[in-house]
Amino acid sequence: MLRAPGVHKCAILLPVLLLAGSALAADIVQVYRDALVYDAQYAAARATAVAGREKQPQALAGLLPTIGATGNTFWNDSSYDVRLLDANSNQLPPKHYRHIRYNSNAYSVSLTQPLFRWQNLVQYDQSKLLVMQTEATFAQAGQDLILRVSQAYFDVLVAIENLRAVQANKAAIAQQLEQAKKNFEVGTATITDTYESQSRYDLATAQEIAAENELEVKRYALRVLIGKDPGELNRLQPKAVMDPPQPATMEPWVEAAERDSFLVQAQEAAAEAASKTVDINRAGHYPTVDAVASYSANNAPGQFGLGEIDTTTRQIGLQINIPIFQGGAVNSRTREAVARRDAERASLDNVRRTAALNARQAYLGVVNGLAEVRALQAALVSSLSSLESNRLGYEVGVRINIDVLNAENQVYVTRRDLARARYSTLQNQLRLKAAVGTLSETDLERINILLEAP
Repeated sequence: MLRAPGVHKCAILLPVLLLAGSALAADIVQVYRDALVYDAQYAAARATAVAGREKQPQALAGLLPTIGATGNTFWNDSSYDVRLLDANSNQLPPKHYRHIRYNSNAYSVSLTQPLFRWQNLVQYDQSKLLVMQTEATFAQAGQDLILRVSQAYFDVLVAIENLRAVQANKAAIAQQLEQAKKNFEVGTATITDTYESQSRYDLATAQEIAAENELEVKRYALRVLIGKDPGELNRLQPKAVMDPPQPATMEPWVEAAERDSFLVQAQEAAAEAASKTVDINRAGHYPTVDAVASYSANNAPGQFGLGEIDTTTRQIGLQINIPIFQGGAVNSRTREAVARRDAERASLDNVRRTAALNARQAYLGVVNGLAEVRALQAALVSSLSSLESNRLGYEVGVRINIDVLNAENQVYVTRRDLARARYSTLQNQLRLKAAVGTLSETDLERINILLEAP
């Protein structure tokens, strides 16, 4: 048997290239870690969390003493003119008495310790809630990053499977087209078979172009997350087994989502903080009590520049401020705060319902996805058997070319749908964990075990 030139070299180089591709293939955990460093959306969430944590020390400052110091020095130029009256009480021309140039200095130090400022106390309690909201929001951003990375990763793999199915279908149609042409030439088939094969081939070519474009778009979407070309990606093992949700019933997942979802936790803190804002605004009617201490010193010449006078003052005591009327501003701000509190509570109800809905959808996505995978696996076996039967029937003349083409297309469509169902089920598993606030890198590591290098 004659071989095409270079076949031996290709046979030697192919395993080497495959091994090189395996070594360079990126797994989903590594892609996620790259996104942790590069993704701009997560970086913004991280910076926002750092800023939000400063709410507590800012509020604490309202309970601690404040100390201030002031000082001044002035260069003075003073003139003293005397205006006298004569015996008839008429003013005489002014007479210059003295011209003095001197330097005066003064400084003071004051300390104020709040003893009773109800709004400051409530603000400090509120700051703890705002920090809780910040942490929950940041934790949700971390879960969202995992979901965005996994979705982009799986989208690339689905696009690859789709392109492979389209290309394999195109190759099979090309073979059928060549066979149909030969059969027509020898008179064992009609020109219709050739036209049908050509039509299918042209359609497969168009599908291949669309699939290549889709793959390029999905790869770029992943690149946006990690800042570089991911290269080859590890793919799901053909015989990988995906576990059903545990617990195996929906209600525990829904209850956990309504209670533990980071979105729910963030909104709970926001609603509590809004209640504190009502108390803060009502405190505008309350008196405030501060302990005040001060020390001041002043140095300046005596009257008419005669000598120097050093003045030292020490003060300590209580300062009470009682608001009486502020034009109705306090009542207005309180009413506004009450309305915002009600809005936050309504938002909390909505977030809980949304969390429950997300948990239900994700749970059903996993359960139904597993069932769909099993059905498509059985369908693939049936499609392969049907393809073999149609090929045999075509060879013996009981099937026409279009039957074989349809059977081949069904095999590739089933393979593509099976891959899509498997990756969709994995994504729904991650969504289910995110719905109850437990999604972490560990879940990606579990999925990573199911993947292998292409």
